[in-house]
Parts: sequence; C-alpha cells; structure tokens
Amino acid sequence: MSQSSHKLSLTARIFIGMVAGIVIGALLQLISDDSGDLRFSIFSVEVSTYNILIDGIFSTLGQIFISSLKMLVVPLVFVSLICGTSSLSEPSKLGRLGIKSISLYILTTCIAITLAIVAAILVQPGAGVDVVTEANYTATQAPPLSDVILNMFPTNPINAMAQGNMLQIIIFAVLFGVAMAMSGDAGKRVAAFFEDINAIIMRLVTIIMNLAPYGVFVLMAKLFATTGYDTIISLAWYFCLVLVVLAIHGLVTYPILLKLFTGLSPLILMQKMRDAAIFAFSTSSSSATLPVTIETARNKLGVGKSVSSFTLPLGATINMDGTAIMQGVATVFIAQYFAVDLSVGDYVMVVLTATLASIGTAGVPGVGLIMLAMVLQQVNLPVEGIALIIGVDRLLDMTRTAVNITGDCTVATIIAKSEGELDEAMFNDPNAGAKQEEVDFENFSRNS
Repeated sequence: MSQSSHKLSLTARIFIGMVAGIVIGALLQLISDDSGDLRFSIFSVEVSTYNILIDGIFSTLGQIFISSLKMLVVPLVFVSLICGTSSLSEPSKLGRLGIKSISLYILTTCIAITLAIVAAILVQPGAGVDVVTEANYTATQAPPLSDVILNMFPTNPINAMAQGNMLQIIIFAVLFGVAMAMSGDAGKRVAAFFEDINAIIMRLVTIIMNLAPYGVFVLMAKLFATTGYDTIISLAWYFCLVLVVLAIHGLVTYPILLKLFTGLSPLILMQKMRDAAIFAFSTSSSSATLPVTIETARNKLGVGKSVSSFTLPLGATINMDGTAIMQGVATVFIAQYFAVDLSVGDYVMVVLTATLASIGTAGVPGVGLIMLAMVLQQVNLPVEGIALIIGVDRLLDMTRTAVNITGDCTVATIIAKSEGELDEAMFNDPNAGAKQEEVDFENFSRNS
C-alpha cells in the first residue's frame, strides 16, 4: 500500500489541529494560577507560561497564519473578479448577478434575525440573569447611508487596495473587467495574463491551506487558554441560545433554500463546507476566510468563475446572517435584563434595522457591535447593555463567521444553478477538489 493511501485528508488534519488546540488551551487554563498564569523555575530562573507560550509562541504564530490569509484577499478578489467579469458573454448578466445576490443575502438575513427574535422571546435568556461586569462600551456613530454609497466608489483604486476596502475593490475590478471585455484583442491579451496570475494565486491558497492544521492549533490553544469560563457560565442561557439559533439557521434554513431553489443535496454541500467552516471558526473573519471560501466554491461545489468571483466577495462584505442572529438574541436579552417591554412594532423595527444595517455598515470596522448599537438605539434600549455580552462574544463570533461563509456558498450555488454556471458533476463528486488540495513541498511539484 502506497504512502499516500495512509495520509490523512486535509479536513482530518485541520480537525485534529483544532481539537488538539482546544485541549491544550483548556489544560493550560486549568493548571494556571488565579492570575491566569503558570510559573515554574528552570535553573533558579522563574519562567512564565503566559509570556512564552500564550502571549509569545501561540499569539505570534496565530497572527502570522491570519496575516497570511489576509495577504491573499485583495489580490484574489481583484484578479478573480477581473477574470470573471471579462469572460461574461453578455453585459446584462452582471446586473442579474448583482440583483440575485443582494436579494438572496437580504432574504437570508431577514430569516436569521426573525428566527433569533422568536427564539429569544420563547426562551427569555435575560430573565433573572445577574451579570457583574466592569466592561464599558461606547457606541461608535455609524455613517449615514448616503456616505456608505458614495464610499463604494474609489477615487484612488490603489489606495482602496492598500486599505482593503472591499466594496471599492469590487467596483473597480468589475469596471476594469468590463472594459477588458470591450477592448478586443488587447483585452484578450490582458485577460490571458490575469488568468495565469489567478492560477498562481489559487495555488498559493492551496499552500496556505496545507499549513492550516498548525495555524488552527495555535489559534485554538491561545483562545481556550485565555477564555474566562465563569463569564460563559453566567451568560449560559444567552450563549447557548445564540449557538442553537446559529445551528438551526446553518443546518436548516440554508439546506431548505438550496433544495427549494436547486433541488441539489444539502448534505453534500455541508460535507464540502467542512474545511472552510473550520477556517472561518478559527479566524472569526469572513474576509480572511475568503480565499478558502472561493476555492471551496470553485473546486468542490462546481460554482462557475464568473459567479464565485462576484457573489462571494460581495457576501463576505454584506452577508451577516450570524451577526443578525446575535443582534436579535442580544436585543431581547438586554431588554429583559433591564426589564424593558418591547412591542410588536419594536420587534419589526429590529428586523428592518438589522437587515438594512447589514448592507449599510458593510465597510465599518467592528461592524457587529456598531450594528447592534444602531438596533438598540432604534428601540430605545441602553447601548451600555452591550458590555454585558462582550465577554462571550469572541467565541460566538467564531460560530457566526462559520455560518456566514456557509450562507455565502449556499447563495453562490443557487445563483450558479440559475445562471447555468454550476458543474453538477463536480458538486456531486465526493472527491472533488481533493487533488487540488495536495502540495508536494519536497519537490515543489504542481499536481494538475
């Protein structure tokens, strides 16, 4: 039997890395002292595990891994969008893609926050909760919608790429791709160049994916070595309710939509999303996970280049189903904590505000908390209530991100099917994408 037959799949290696990181991190916290540190002596020199392991090795390697993923986002989005747009046979298709993408993203966000509010009203996670917190939260003023729309159009595309302003990059790349498609032979020559660049970038994505088990390990180890379990216990109802609603939305809502619009098997999609979901869970960033999301959609789900290049970057920017769920549960939790009764009209306002805010605040840092502050202000709840949930938000954010990127790929698959851009043979092939994931680091050979 060959050596390759004994080799674990990338999914298995990433999962092992995640579980090992959680176990090591939990053990470090378990054996640490009251200050959260473990000290021991080597040759009469006192050594701190927090400084060496957690704040040193784990933190540094984890940041390098996330930075490596983020490094690929701008060139990948820019190049893949240009390739996808320039290959469109009809200009009207671009408009259809935009309308379908935004409509489906808004639909899933509406469903997400409605589920969250209904569940929170039934469970009442804030009733009788006594949370002691010294945390403070100051609401950041969200920009008006007119400014958001104006800021979508770049005055300096190079500066937009340097700052990672995704909406501006999308606009410029689409316009550049359309101009290439209208430029005849010159456009074809440039398109061939970008196709080669795109192939190289996707290979770079594969290389980083093969290093993922180690990156996931250190990220999980640091997080669970520093997470305060007492905070989770005090907010158990809120914490568990958000997780349950996220699971329902990810494992019920998306499969129903996929089956309804395409007739495809939701189980196959969920199985093929495992790697991307673990990436998202570890990084807590849809943008950082975007290279893996695009690779999954193209090489495993069979989504065409023109659809994946446009729909997935847009989804990473504006699709916030997981955040909408957090907002719905958090709004009801904070209202119950402060003994404020919300009317049916208030709940409708929460749904509308959160849904529109998911697009309106797309380019704002810390968008989740800003959006929650907007929602709380809309129904006259104290914004300071956000401080109650900050302690557990990091863990919930990881799950929210996994749900978000699953929604992105579901929407991309639905749109690809409607546009005739879905390779159903690849979608149904359980081994699709496995060959592209393999990299021979010893011989630097490319498997193609």
